[in-house]
Amino acid sequence: MEKKTPLYEKHVALGGKMVPFAGYLLPVQYKSGVIAEHMAVRGQAGLFDVSHMGEALLTGRDAEENLDRILSNRFTGMPEGAARYTLMLYENGGVVDDLIVYRLAQQQFFLVLNAANTEKDLDWLRSHLKGEVELQDLSPRVAQIALQGPQAKALISTVADAAQLPQKYYTFVPEMQVAGARCMVSRTGYTGEAGYELYLDPADAPGVWDALVVAGAVPCGLGARDTLRLEAAMPLYGHELSPVIDPITAGLNFAVKLEKTDFIGKGALLAAGEPKQVRAGLKVTGRGVLREEQDVYSGGKKVGVTTSGTHCPAVGVSCAMAYLDRDAASVGTSVEVDVRGRRVAAEVVPLPFYKK
Repeated sequence: MEKKTPLYEKHVALGGKMVPFAGYLLPVQYKSGVIAEHMAVRGQAGLFDVSHMGEALLTGRDAEENLDRILSNRFTGMPEGAARYTLMLYENGGVVDDLIVYRLAQQQFFLVLNAANTEKDLDWLRSHLKGEVELQDLSPRVAQIALQGPQAKALISTVADAAQLPQKYYTFVPEMQVAGARCMVSRTGYTGEAGYELYLDPADAPGVWDALVVAGAVPCGLGARDTLRLEAAMPLYGHELSPVIDPITAGLNFAVKLEKTDFIGKGALLAAGEPKQVRAGLKVTGRGVLREEQDVYSGGKKVGVTTSGTHCPAVGVSCAMAYLDRDAASVGTSVEVDVRGRRVAAEVVPLPFYKK
């Protein structure tokens, strides 16, 4: 049976269409629909319940060393108040999960994990930790709300002290008051817009949600969250990332520090050399809507497959991310995508599809 987030009753009262997702019941959309919610985030500010995400706390003298050894990014010397995107890899270089690590203190790190992978991630971490370090699953004790869009700062400032908000992307404030509730507030998001993610006690989540809705934030569901992240070309586990897709092929080199002494999966990445395929963007030039797992052709030859695709409201056409053979992935290349047995014309375009 699916769980309910602390905001379940709020979604129902607002007319949210509830669906099972990653073990939870969450709104896929509200009465206004996915496109209206999507455009609200692009033009104003949208509000998302992301309490299904997993959270964990890593503490101890050897916490930093363990993160450097288990994860692809670098954590040695990471300042307090900074957040860092990273990947957790198998020995073969494939992805266990992508996650964000927040440094709370010298020996204390807060980890945010993908909802569907939380148990797997925690098991993987526990099986590879060494030395003086402790891992706690905080997921049942943490709610998460995301406020995203160009008006996010103005709206949150009506219920919080604007001077205390984190100013730079991928930084956070470990504790501040938002609508009378104690929150950790980070300058992060999954939409391609400026915004904040709030971590707070589940009991406080409904009050903070209501305050932000009253301030003018538009409630948004899973549908808009997916179209927004696709326009912003942000990878999603199970689509652009998987146990058989490595982060170099995915174009996430910035989060992979091959110069580190070692980390799980480094040897396989080095041995693989230059990827034969690359993550690329496709935009329809013919008639049709691109979806995931559709074959891509160039000159009659299959050159790749799509991983995510839909109509992108702010771009105005259907777009998809795909893994393409390197020689077919140059911007401007004309390709065809097999959409239900019909070849639809498309063009390779730069990522992301949408920029602020």
